[in-house]
Amino acid sequence: MLKYIKKYWVLCLLAPLFMVGEVAMDLIQPDMMADIVDKGVLLGDFSLIVTVGIRMILTVIIGGIFGVLCGVFANLAAQSFGNDLRKDLFSKIMNLSFEQTDKISTGSLVTRLTNDVTQVQNMVMMLIRGFVRNTVMFIGGIFMLYRQSPKFALVAACGLPFVAVGVTFFLKKTAPLFAIVQKKLDGINHIMQETVAGARVVKAYVKEEYELGRFDGANDELCTENLRVQTLLAFMGPCMNIVLNLCVVAVIIVGGYTVRTGGSITPGNTMAAITYLAQILHGITFMANIFQTFSRAKASADRINEVLRCPDIITDGDMREEPSHRGSIEFRNVSFAYPGSEDHSVLENISFSVNPGETLAIIGATGSGKSSLVHLIPRFYDVTGGEVLVDGVNVKDYTLEALRDKIAIVLQKAELYSRSIEENIRWSKSDAEPEEIKKAAQIAHADDFICGKSYGYYTPVSEGGHSLSGGQKQRISIARAILKEHEILIMDDSTSALDLKTEASLYKSLSEEHPDVTKIIIAQRISSIRKADRILVLDNGTVSAIGTHTELLEQSEIYRDIYNSQLKEGGNTK
Repeated sequence: MLKYIKKYWVLCLLAPLFMVGEVAMDLIQPDMMADIVDKGVLLGDFSLIVTVGIRMILTVIIGGIFGVLCGVFANLAAQSFGNDLRKDLFSKIMNLSFEQTDKISTGSLVTRLTNDVTQVQNMVMMLIRGFVRNTVMFIGGIFMLYRQSPKFALVAACGLPFVAVGVTFFLKKTAPLFAIVQKKLDGINHIMQETVAGARVVKAYVKEEYELGRFDGANDELCTENLRVQTLLAFMGPCMNIVLNLCVVAVIIVGGYTVRTGGSITPGNTMAAITYLAQILHGITFMANIFQTFSRAKASADRINEVLRCPDIITDGDMREEPSHRGSIEFRNVSFAYPGSEDHSVLENISFSVNPGETLAIIGATGSGKSSLVHLIPRFYDVTGGEVLVDGVNVKDYTLEALRDKIAIVLQKAELYSRSIEENIRWSKSDAEPEEIKKAAQIAHADDFICGKSYGYYTPVSEGGHSLSGGQKQRISIARAILKEHEILIMDDSTSALDLKTEASLYKSLSEEHPDVTKIIIAQRISSIRKADRILVLDNGTVSAIGTHTELLEQSEIYRDIYNSQLKEGGNTK
């Protein structure tokens, strides 16, 4: 975390300097008040009261100016620190592998990016302002108290050990609880994120009460942990006040006895001593709050560092030269198992190749490994055995940017963002001209329904694309992929919501407009893929057969069974 604050070392230096000035003004005032009491009020010197009073007012004004400047510089440092940390954390999250995001969970990442960064930012603010203020106040207060009388300093010395023991006890008890509180907050964010994203499913199954119960349970757990922390801290304040009041009583007794016996202590000294003692002990109590903030922030900093220190599982290669043949794909004895499930391979000994410009369709039963197979091409995951080659080069030798620049992919779930339709399509190519966007939409057979909307391409899309039908979302996602400059197009069951006529027209347009692009199409319907150059049949993570539609009808029993089952259901498979 230190590297984020080093950039703002000037601000971190100026803020404490002005804070020292503010505290110095605060420490001078009780001494002035003692002069007013002893030399002005008791001796009847009105001019001294006015003179010292004016000096006190000026001191307060100067102290206030120092305080404002300290606040400005401290806020600049803390906010800039938080801004940089949050940006780096978000950048790291964007570069995490699917394996890592699955392990940490979306809800936890949201908490770390928001609440945890705020906690650490507050700690920086407290250290720059509160820690400096109370440290200077403590040292300066002891010195000024000693100036009034060594006896007063002795009273303070007797009370400090009790304060220190109390603060240590409460902080030791509460520190471990802060990490638990943050984990409980993760749980709430996770449930909220799942429920809001799946709101339509929740309502369709009338599960509002069930989800409310889940949220209530998580919220109750968070509330319970917070209460444990706050209950402990609630005892700390009164305990510290008891010590403070006992010390004040002791000062009054010592001061009153000395004044009555004609000692060197005056009523003004006693009043000043009480003020200094209050500043010292209140400063210590406030330091306890700083340590509390520090304990909470440390728990948050550990969680942030857990993300920032995540190793790069999917790393860049060092290839710089552009391959000569563009769009070829080859799988050589590829095996794959998801992280944490290494004893259960999803793919086993997969070998096949796709020529540039060829259309390869992939079909198989649910869970046969179709999506897992294509996710290895852009390196969403890395193979556990064998190798995947693009343009004759192992995908691990590419930089991730260079590899993924070659590929346009349309996933099973159409992901749209809360912006206009035009912006959703343009997202894949920010400098695209309006004509290019319209052309991509025409190829994806989305132009007609877009133009039919009130605002056309500038029609806003609701969060998650819920204002559009499933087929409309898929066609916009396909248009976005088409707009991107690419050598390889992967369509992972991305036309499932389209009718057969629209789907057939879309694939025909793709072949005519982008004949040189290598296409990999995953589908459940044979009617969607029968015109592909070749069809690969997956069965339990292995290649069962590969060939044309006609060849597979003759040679593959699995393909023939799929064909016959869809034919009986009325599918147009011929």
